Amino acid sequence: MTDAATDPEHIAISKSKGIKIDWKDGHSSSYGLELLRDECPCASCTGAHGTEPQRTSYAKPDASPFQMYKPSLKMLEVEAIGAYAVRIAWSDGHGTGIYSWTHFRKICPCEVCRAAYQ
Repeated sequence: MTDAATDPEHIAISKSKGIKIDWKDGHSSSYGLELLRDECPCASCTGAHGTEPQRTSYAKPDASPFQMYKPSLKMLEVEAIGAYAVRIAWSDGHGTGIYSWTHFRKICPCEVCRAAYQ
C-alpha cells in the first residue's frame, strides 16, 4: 500500500544546495542542507536508546557578529536505501542518518506541512 503524501514522484539532489522532492500528491518540498543536517533522524542525533540528543544547529543564525570561519556544509554522498529512504554522508563527518520519505514529508519546511505534522 502506498501513500501519495509520502511517495516521491521526482527527486532532485544538489550536494551543495539540498534536495527537492515532488510528491505524488502534487506537493513540492525543498530542503536546504542546514535543515537536512539539523533534522538527521539517526539514533545519535535524536537521542534514541536514552542517550543525550546530539542535534546540530546549522540552520540557526550565529548570535556573534565575530563568527570564526566555518567550512560550508555539503553532502558528500547520497545513497538509496531500498525504495523507502536515502542515507546522506555529510562533510562534517556524519553519515548514519537514514532519511525515509515519511521523515522528509514530516520535516517539509512549508507552512502547510509544518501545520499538519506538528
